[in-house]
Amino acid sequence: MGTRFAGVDAARGLAIVGMLWAHTAADGTRQALADGRSAVLFATLAGCSIGLLTGGARPGLGRDRRDALVSVALRGLVLVALGLALWTLGTPIAVVLDTYGVLFLILLPVVFAPVPVVAGVALVAALAGPLIVAAVGEDLQTPFTAQRLAHLPAEWLVTGYYPGVVVAAYLCAGLLVARAGLARRRTLVAMVGAGAASSALGYGGAALAGLDASAHANTTAEVLGSGGLALAIIGALELLCSSPSTGRIAGAVLRPLIAAGRMPLTIYTGQLLALAVWLTTPAAGDPPWIESWSLLAGLLIGSLTFASLWQRFVGRGPLEDLLTRLTTVRRVQT
Repeated sequence: MGTRFAGVDAARGLAIVGMLWAHTAADGTRQALADGRSAVLFATLAGCSIGLLTGGARPGLGRDRRDALVSVALRGLVLVALGLALWTLGTPIAVVLDTYGVLFLILLPVVFAPVPVVAGVALVAALAGPLIVAAVGEDLQTPFTAQRLAHLPAEWLVTGYYPGVVVAAYLCAGLLVARAGLARRRTLVAMVGAGAASSALGYGGAALAGLDASAHANTTAEVLGSGGLALAIIGALELLCSSPSTGRIAGAVLRPLIAAGRMPLTIYTGQLLALAVWLTTPAAGDPPWIESWSLLAGLLIGSLTFASLWQRFVGRGPLEDLLTRLTTVRRVQT
């Protein structure tokens, strides 16, 4: 991905922590603090990753562009395979990786499209996507069985927990800011301002008009509210980490989040594996469940500690290293 953006990594780490909180915190706190919003932040950052992987503000040309598209496609296929594998663990978690992988593939035609085209796709997803979901209906089953395989395309696109026709708006937003240049201060300031305005419009408008902007509502109000919040968070954290006056302090304070954000696939997968093991222990209760403050604390401390130590002494996360090896296009020397 070339240059690392510490604030973007910190935002990714925050999304990982938020998803862990949404999975294991006690009822009554999940909705208010993290449920839904962390997944939207993660999706927006996935769009940023696509943009950075394909050249950021200066996308490649010719063969470089073709190689980048192949790499994005391969990453999509790997994410689909890993996501499906994680579904088979049987945890009460709506795995998101396979939907992201499918969207990586579907959005290939717009990766290098002009900014107005990408913005148009985002707008259509934000406005028409919720209407499609409402018309078709949702099927939010969490257990994964062989019988569901035939229904996966519909779940990935419309009926699932993360309907692609809506989630595409977040990925396109992330792609747009990556193309605008995350190294440019004006881009980051615009992200904070526009993101805060969008969030206020989405959540405030929903409150005034009696609309649903809650987590996983998949409405235009939620897209504006949570999507705008995601952009504002990414912009604010990158501003803090890149500023000469605050960068050193922010980098030190946010180091555990930055480390986790540099190995999101490893931490996310590790958390689901740990939850699958937890459900087999007496501590999970009868029937077994995952809402436990002690479990949350253990996974949170374990995740951040592992990420920090691995980052310091090894470097790239194990699954991230494997993903890079599997998806890097190597040219044959002639």
